Amino acid sequence: MQIIEMNQFEIMQVIENATVGRLACVHDGQPYIVPLNFAHHFGALYAFTTFGRKVEWMRSNPNVCVEFDNVSATNDWQSVIVMGQYEELTHGQDTNEARTAAYGLLSKRAEWWEPAYVKTVIRDHVRRLEPVYFRILITDKTGHKAIK
Repeated sequence: MQIIEMNQFEIMQVIENATVGRLACVHDGQPYIVPLNFAHHFGALYAFTTFGRKVEWMRSNPNVCVEFDNVSATNDWQSVIVMGQYEELTHGQDTNEARTAAYGLLSKRAEWWEPAYVKTVIRDHVRRLEPVYFRILITDKTGHKAIK
């Protein structure tokens, strides 16, 4: 097996075909990572979630990364890291178009709103469902793959 760097075309293929990405954010030096559904469009990743730790942390530190992978076997895989800036798509006049675009992109996939918009019970407390649309403005992307 050999691990090599992926070219930009291969990286984009992984991003476009991924069903789930892992969003990582940091607050006060503490990392946090969660799986989310993403859609890519013109240099940005679009996503939908509900308010919680990740949104709170991204609001305070918009520097994030997203990992996508495609694993066929331990010696046959691809991994892509996307670095970027969190931008919340609120109900404001300046973000309505982007919010509508995010909905259109994400809703092309079946059950795109799960698991973000389902009843969640954490430590016997039901989390309120406050929807949040956002995008990650891509600043850099890298990828590696294993080949036999």
